[in-house]
Amino acid sequence: MDLKCFASAQQFLSRRNFMRSAGIASAAAAAMPAFGLQSAANQPAQAGQMGAGRRGGVGAGGDDMGGGRRPMPPDTVIISSNENPLGPASCALDAIGVAAKKGGRYDREYSTAMTKAISDQFQLKPGYVRIYPGSGGPLDLALYSNIGPDKPLVLGDPSYEQGYRAAMTMKAKYFQVPLDKSTYKFDVKAMLAAHPNPGAYYIVNPNNPTGTITPKEDIVWLVNNKPAGSVVIVDEAYHHFSNEDSVIDLVTQDKDIIVLRTFSKIYGMAGVRAGFAFGRPDLLARFEAVTPNDRQIGSISLTSAAAAAASLNDKQLVPLRKKINRDTLDDTLAFLQKNGYKYVPGAQANMFMVDVKRPGAEVQHAMLGEKVAIGRVWPIMPTYVRVTVGTPDEMKKFQTAFYKVMNEPSAPVAAHLDVQAIPHELYRG
Repeated sequence: MDLKCFASAQQFLSRRNFMRSAGIASAAAAAMPAFGLQSAANQPAQAGQMGAGRRGGVGAGGDDMGGGRRPMPPDTVIISSNENPLGPASCALDAIGVAAKKGGRYDREYSTAMTKAISDQFQLKPGYVRIYPGSGGPLDLALYSNIGPDKPLVLGDPSYEQGYRAAMTMKAKYFQVPLDKSTYKFDVKAMLAAHPNPGAYYIVNPNNPTGTITPKEDIVWLVNNKPAGSVVIVDEAYHHFSNEDSVIDLVTQDKDIIVLRTFSKIYGMAGVRAGFAFGRPDLLARFEAVTPNDRQIGSISLTSAAAAAASLNDKQLVPLRKKINRDTLDDTLAFLQKNGYKYVPGAQANMFMVDVKRPGAEVQHAMLGEKVAIGRVWPIMPTYVRVTVGTPDEMKKFQTAFYKVMNEPSAPVAAHLDVQAIPHELYRG
């Protein structure tokens, strides 16, 4: 369903001389979700008070591949990881094929093309963007370099767990502020009131797991009213699905903000590994505080860079995929509404949350018995499950299975299936 790129992959061969790939800290690598940290992920889910923090999603432990666990049936519908079932665009696949022929060389031409494409798109000055193999690693670097024992983290609840896990790693206090009760946006005024001098505020926009949006003006307000020295970290992994303006322009205005983007979502490149960190050069330079000896162990591959550059230059790709996702999401939400199932309103991403009126993990297990793997549960919303938007056919299978599970709550489930084997995006790229 993808359109071909208007610019061919070959165009990117001649674009040179911009930046070297930044490294991920070897000392911190063992502690980074992007490199497979298990210790924090395997902590039991536990509710707490604001200021003490809540543990992450139920059923979220282990690695994305379910290693060492009983596998799911091969025909299971996987709508648990916020992946894009369309996969890489045709132009990205073409670019990979061209670039792979040069894979025996330490080639940076494709990294140059990737960086130039994004810099041109947002009119960024040199030094304001770094490229990475995914956005999980630079998200950790952004967090690690701004929080610590004397620099707390303020974040939303529920939201993506990598924030509070980074706080645990850095022995920083963290304050989870409930989302606005009516709109499910981040409550920036409550976040500002949570602590007088935090190291960072973490906002996921659109939010994971609710899919809801926080208006740009709210984030601008927080940036303009926060304490001096603190940084606002905005995770825009799902931004392309939304109708809201990006805050990357605040980077060009030299504000205290770091913005993360990934190619794993709308671009369908979760396994290809490509992402960006945007920020003032001095904020990006802080990443090196957790990169001893300037070791470069997070360099992006030339095939990933080629695929990313090609995708960025396909002007039809994002609007086309956004519409495909929106149409499928709207159809699924219409099914939920027709059958009286309550869901979180206002989703502008490739996910939504639905209230199952009983412990969400029970429904997650029952759905797995119907060969449909759905997402995990957050302690602050224990009766809600998160569902990723799959293909139209996958969502029809979800509807059939969900209707059966919701109307036969006592039906037996396949006890031999392990919900811990359900893939998730906690170590996302």
